[in-house]
Amino acid sequence: MLRNSLATVFALLLLGGTAVGSDIYKYTDAKGNVLYTDKPATLPAERLNLESRDTDPAAVQAQQEADAKRRQDAESARHASAKQQADQRAGAELNAKDKADHCAKARARYDTYMSSPRLYEMGADGQRRYLSDQELTAARAAAKASMEELCK
Repeated sequence: MLRNSLATVFALLLLGGTAVGSDIYKYTDAKGNVLYTDKPATLPAERLNLESRDTDPAAVQAQQEADAKRRQDAESARHASAKQQADQRAGAELNAKDKADHCAKARARYDTYMSSPRLYEMGADGQRRYLSDQELTAARAAAKASMEELCK
């Protein structure tokens, strides 16, 4: 019922826009319904001080366009934020997967270095150069440090 009353008020305001200065009254009928009118059927009726004015259609359209643009910008910002969060989650998952892959490779390299009696490097001419005992010990230590760093 309140919704109908408000709709009546707005309709009267729109219609009253052409008749500037008309009075609007609020009263309660015998059934207890609140009514709004420009000519009350019963007294006492409360006179409402409402100002009516002509509406500029161009201003209303401009306001609606501005509201639509603001809603569109807000929606775009929400989409961009959601995309950024999804990208961050995907990046974190990829980083975790990459980290696990690097750890597995470092562990395999360390196991190879520890189980091999001799290691070699390929020279510029394509020839193998076998590591000395000191170089082998240093390579194994570097492989262990790398594995410990990547497998934290």
